[in-house]
Amino acid sequence: MQNPLLETPKARHGAYPFDKILPEHFLPALNAAIETAKGKLETFKNDKRTDFQHVVVEKGDITEQVDYIAGIFFNLHSAECSDELEKISPEVSEILTRFGNDISLDPKIFMKVKACYDTRMNQGLNPEEMTIIEKTYKSFVRNGALLAESEKDQMRVMDEKLAKLTLTFSQNVLKATNDYLMEITNKADLDGLPEGVIEAAAELAEKKGKTGSWCFDLNVPSMLPFMTYSKKRDLRKTLLTASSSKTFNTKYDNQETLKEILKLRTERAQLLGFKTHADYVLEERMAMSPKKVMDFLEELLSKAKPHAEKDVARLKKLAAEDGINDLQSYDTAYYSEILKKRELDMDDEMLRPYFKLENVVDGIFEVAKRLYGLTFKEVFDVPKYHTDVRTFEVFDEATNAFVGLFYTDFFPRPTKRGGAWMSGIKEQGMYQGKVERPHIMIVCNFTKPTKTKPSLLTLDEVLTLYHEFGHALHGLLSKVKYRDLSGTNVYWDFVELPSQIMENWVLEKECLDIFAVHYETGEKIPADLVQKIKASGKFLEGMGTLRQLTFAFLDMAYHTADPNSIKDIGEFETKTVDRTTLLPKIPGTSISTSFSHIFAGGYSAGYYSYKWAEVLDADAFEFFQTSGIFNREVANKFREFILEKGGTEHPMELYKKFRGQEPDVGALLRRAGLH
Repeated sequence: MQNPLLETPKARHGAYPFDKILPEHFLPALNAAIETAKGKLETFKNDKRTDFQHVVVEKGDITEQVDYIAGIFFNLHSAECSDELEKISPEVSEILTRFGNDISLDPKIFMKVKACYDTRMNQGLNPEEMTIIEKTYKSFVRNGALLAESEKDQMRVMDEKLAKLTLTFSQNVLKATNDYLMEITNKADLDGLPEGVIEAAAELAEKKGKTGSWCFDLNVPSMLPFMTYSKKRDLRKTLLTASSSKTFNTKYDNQETLKEILKLRTERAQLLGFKTHADYVLEERMAMSPKKVMDFLEELLSKAKPHAEKDVARLKKLAAEDGINDLQSYDTAYYSEILKKRELDMDDEMLRPYFKLENVVDGIFEVAKRLYGLTFKEVFDVPKYHTDVRTFEVFDEATNAFVGLFYTDFFPRPTKRGGAWMSGIKEQGMYQGKVERPHIMIVCNFTKPTKTKPSLLTLDEVLTLYHEFGHALHGLLSKVKYRDLSGTNVYWDFVELPSQIMENWVLEKECLDIFAVHYETGEKIPADLVQKIKASGKFLEGMGTLRQLTFAFLDMAYHTADPNSIKDIGEFETKTVDRTTLLPKIPGTSISTSFSHIFAGGYSAGYYSYKWAEVLDADAFEFFQTSGIFNREVANKFREFILEKGGTEHPMELYKKFRGQEPDVGALLRRAGLH
């Protein structure tokens, strides 16, 4: 069988042949690539050389084909996961975990890595090469290379189990999300919903074969507008309860999976000599220790909680006007929107007409041009995995040099997981001895166009697009030699700086004037509305900060506790988030069982990094503001020391080179109005 995964891509810029890849190609290609790699690794192990070129570069070449196939598989598994793909995912995951362990636990391979590491000072290595050999050595050690043989066997079993369990967790969340539909047959139950939301609900109903009714699901573009505008409190409760309990005591229950993940993570960390999984993770973070993370979170809590309590009091007062004296979590989005309208004279529906998706995308390209001299040209001959995907060539305006390929995929569908993310389809760096440019993708779940309206985004969706585009710039502008250090391959609590800083531009008039025009009249967004958008950045920020702290504290609690002490997930969660929860919990619900960031993504013991990086981005943006938000000199420094350098140096050193000082927590508190 001809297998496109085993052939050299022939499309423009070596783009991946998404149009030719079928689910049945993956297992044969993966097994063939691994067999080939194993043969080469035997030769590699018996070679006596221990120099950098041999140990790091040539070893990387050996596993390149396997990495390529795995990269395509996991990109598709997140963005376009057919039933066939989902069916083989546990086997793919198991094969890759086993192969990874065959390398990281092989004593001969580790001996060569260690010999190279031990002689690194005498090899004339440059700083990037020094970083990569240190990272490689540490990676082997953190994956069990120093363990006894019996312990290595334990590690193998644990890693294979963990790979399966995190996949199961993720699949349960996706299935539970896709499984639920709230059907409305009485038009009176649509009271309060904007016309565009009602139209989208009718289209969803039609698609689900429920003609003549209106449907809402648990995807954000469907659920959030309902929670924000519906006057039907009982239906808001129904929808939020469904969302918050979808993997808790249901057929997609994740409780035992979660407990097993925690147990294995702790055992693995302890096998490697760490007290907890959090200690293991934080060794490779700017924060360095659970204590430092907890001190940071406690400091933010002390500042944010009094503001959050005032925010909730304002919402309670507003709800009381409607005779509601027991404000609940399913009321907050609704009354927040009314309060925003009352205090700021602004709501999302007022802004949507100015945020037509195509205009926002053109605007973000213009922002990239003004800051970094980048141009984006849409191309139509690059293979895609779905018709929603658009592809662009990115060039450097000054030199006309090719920067990278950029893919966008914006709308929800049953085959795509929820949320938004950036992915390096092909990371910048060296492939078979040649440094190549990256192929970067951003995937979102935005409001779809309807029969009568284009895709009109909410302010939150615009912020999400800028956030993911910031990650994309980190990937696209990477300028290193080795892939393991390129783009977003940095400490996890640093990776959100390039993404979060981009959100700041959305709240500035100079940026909004570029793209915010009314989709029907073409008029620019009025100056008073821009002021309101700016003010909205601080609106109910106490509650917003407390919500993020809830997730961060919960994450740290799970990953510092003895997992054997966690008998009841609901009870553990309630106890942990008690200090950050200002409203009653809906009985029978759980945040934990669908907390994919920490149980199926890369954020375990790392959710705090969103707030940590907010300190960095607030401080960095203050630097831009002192010189003008499109000041090319400041942008060039950010590009040179943050976006281009990847993980080639310690993030704090890079930050100081850009900023001239360490970040100031006060910058975040000033921006959020919490000082």
